[in-house]
Amino acid sequence: MHDQVQRYYGETLTRSADLRTDACCDGAAVPAALKPLLAEIHPEVSERYFGCGLVAPDALEGLRVLDLGCGAGRDVYLLSRLVGEQGEVVGVDMTPAQLAVAERHRAYHAERYGYGRSNVRFVEGRIEALGALGLPAAGFDLIVSNCVLNLSPDKAAVLAGAYELLAPGGELYFADVYGDRRLPAALAEDPVLYGECLAGALYWADFLALARAAGFSAPRLLEARPLAIEDVQVADKVAPARFCSATYRLFKVDGCDGGAADDGYTLTYRGSVPQAPEVWTLDRDWRFRTGQPVAVSSHIERILRASRFARHFAFDAGGGDPHEDVLAASDPNPFATAVACQSASCC
Repeated sequence: MHDQVQRYYGETLTRSADLRTDACCDGAAVPAALKPLLAEIHPEVSERYFGCGLVAPDALEGLRVLDLGCGAGRDVYLLSRLVGEQGEVVGVDMTPAQLAVAERHRAYHAERYGYGRSNVRFVEGRIEALGALGLPAAGFDLIVSNCVLNLSPDKAAVLAGAYELLAPGGELYFADVYGDRRLPAALAEDPVLYGECLAGALYWADFLALARAAGFSAPRLLEARPLAIEDVQVADKVAPARFCSATYRLFKVDGCDGGAADDGYTLTYRGSVPQAPEVWTLDRDWRFRTGQPVAVSSHIERILRASRFARHFAFDAGGGDPHEDVLAASDPNPFATAVACQSASCC
């Protein structure tokens, strides 16, 4: 399976335009502040981008970041700019052809950003065996991944490894492809279906279970979109399954596996996240307006208090009325959230 993925992304695909579906492309609306940063990335790196979401959360200055399945490095170099010269970004990938592209542009980006030295490095290896790559346990504040987990034959190992590498309160923020059902194992033998991020896509409910088994907090869904499969041959092979890309965030916080209701807490957002002076978004259900107290469950309170966002909130001591966790009460199914693209240029 690993060899099949290496051939597809190292030889079959030479640029984003070679894809036969819109599964491995960025369907998220790029915030205006990030557009000029993406324009700074070397064209060869950008042309070999195969992501399905935007993995650039808020409040990154000075963070230690790990990108799982970094490919040619587009997200690494974007994050390099966002963490600043004092931050660090490490990219892991198993495809030498992709890493070769990423490596030869390190000096270009350091100079473009005005850094005295490059703050990125790349490691060749498999994301199922992160512990064997010499990466520090609890050594990263944030781990990202963009349309890669579906390509792994051992997704539980990837999630478990990511959990071990995150510092307490750290976050796994990633976009990936999910199916609305479990797929026949035989589909994984088709190099196109697998390489196009379809045959290896998790049934969304199985992902929720795997994330919790690895120790993460209950997954927070940010956004989802349905995937268009315009190639008739590909569509026929996977029918009647439907697919969507979704962006989730998971936190390494003890005692945060969800719950229907808990003691009431009140949080007030200070408006101090530079990218969100008026409203800060945790997920699809929780948006905090500057200066406006918000009643939350202890699940949300623990996540934010333990995370890098803690300094951006004022925390009530709790003890008020019980407040239900919205995610625990609503459907975490990304297919219930996905909204169809209104433009053929969503990729």
